[in-house]
Amino acid sequence: MTGNSFLSRDNIVAGARFNRWPVPPAALAIHLSIGMAYGFSVFWLPMTHLIANHDPASCTGQGFGTELFTQTCNWTVPAVTPVFEIFIAVLGLSAAIWGGWLERAGPRKAGLIAALCWGGGLMLLGVSVSLHQLWLVYLAAVVCGIGQGLGYITPVSTLINWFPDRRGLATGLAIMGYGGGAMIGAPLAVWLIARFSANAIPGVAPALIVLGVIYFTFMAGGALGVRVPPARWQPTGWTPPATGASDAMITPANVLVDTAWRTPQFWLIWGVLCLNVTAGIGVISMASPMLQDVFGAKLVGVHTTAALSAGQKAAIVAAAAGLVGLISLFNALGRIFWASLSDKIGRKAMYYAIFVIGIVVYGLLPTWGHLGLPILFVLSICIILSMYGGGFSTVPAYLADIFGTEMVGAIHGRLITAWSVAGVVGPALIAGLRQFQLDRGMAPSMVYDNTLYVMAFLLFCGLLCNYFVKPVDAKYHANNLDTRSGEERGLAGAQSVARGSLGLVGVLAWLAVGVPFLIGLSIACTKVAALV
Repeated sequence: MTGNSFLSRDNIVAGARFNRWPVPPAALAIHLSIGMAYGFSVFWLPMTHLIANHDPASCTGQGFGTELFTQTCNWTVPAVTPVFEIFIAVLGLSAAIWGGWLERAGPRKAGLIAALCWGGGLMLLGVSVSLHQLWLVYLAAVVCGIGQGLGYITPVSTLINWFPDRRGLATGLAIMGYGGGAMIGAPLAVWLIARFSANAIPGVAPALIVLGVIYFTFMAGGALGVRVPPARWQPTGWTPPATGASDAMITPANVLVDTAWRTPQFWLIWGVLCLNVTAGIGVISMASPMLQDVFGAKLVGVHTTAALSAGQKAAIVAAAAGLVGLISLFNALGRIFWASLSDKIGRKAMYYAIFVIGIVVYGLLPTWGHLGLPILFVLSICIILSMYGGGFSTVPAYLADIFGTEMVGAIHGRLITAWSVAGVVGPALIAGLRQFQLDRGMAPSMVYDNTLYVMAFLLFCGLLCNYFVKPVDAKYHANNLDTRSGEERGLAGAQSVARGSLGLVGVLAWLAVGVPFLIGLSIACTKVAALV
């Protein structure tokens, strides 16, 4: 594409009086869409009942290779759940590979490609399900994962440049969407599956295709709505702190992406994110069975499973579902709370806080279980998940503080490979430790004790990584680094810091993301009521 093309970075430089507040909802539109990845578990069971009049006995013992190509046997849950793992693994890889390109191409082009990959990937996923070809399902998941990676990092550097005074708040607003996307997408997917069901066959394929169309439209609108600030733009009434007068952890210099990941700071922050996510995602993956294993009948005031009625068993399941709703809610809200707090106390101090609090809370969870206190147990998990989300939303601002703002999107793209690693290690670790103890005869209510202590130790390791993060040595700073487009450079020194009004378009942008989010929030709160 030429520099004058519709998709080029030059064509999305905002005017001098552009109001920056329509940019966060544009970013939210992208993140709320790709955040549906967290809600994909609603598809697992329906995907195992797609063939009518299926005789399970005829498919017993089939190998994985057979399952990849069979059209006569229903899939198993373990065969379809790798779709989520593919999402997360490819997210990290694609963000690392194309992060540098994104900084040059700009958020409009990258956002539209992300919309094509995520929305189009979901449509391809629907076609794959209709053909009942598992290998094609996995291939479609790779396409979706590319959309995840590009969509996740697309708004980061743009928001940081629009909000130099509130880096944490800006990135927290957008990344909150990824944590809350499941609150909207999961209920919608459940409704669509039921709506398209026929002859006792769940309507998975058409549900995925419709979701793909919806998410493509929503993400494309967000990509088209993003603008980049003019050169040297700054908010009205705000001036950058003088060098040496601000937080010592915030550098006025910039580091190139290929240099950044050769510094110890990059790998220490990589460890901070990986260890925090490993602990948190392990709890996410096992939260519902953990609550039922630890408390069981106590959730309905009964102390022996033999006395449970069908209604009581349903109440236990409802309580577990309520916990899942709470997790989604606190995961989303924690992203903006902790990131905003980091603007006040600093990024390093914020990570100290979540690691110390996390160690204490993880250490207390077994005690709440032994004392039979489900409310404190659930509250502790909610705190953990808020800090899990906060770790995600604060890390872009942490990177901008340490490495400068010019290449933060590309650096962030490489850093979130930590998420890919944690997405595999966390669930495998907690599930493996659980099964190891069950196989040795330990009671289900006791199998999580050692696991939770291991998670606390991982957070302690993250605390140590954070301790050793220091300002980058000046030898790594780039000289005269300038990644702005020609149009932006041409406007240098001539920009007003005046702020325009939000306008009708800005109001509509906030309504477009706010109304679905509030609907999803109300649904989550309804599910949470089962826990009260």
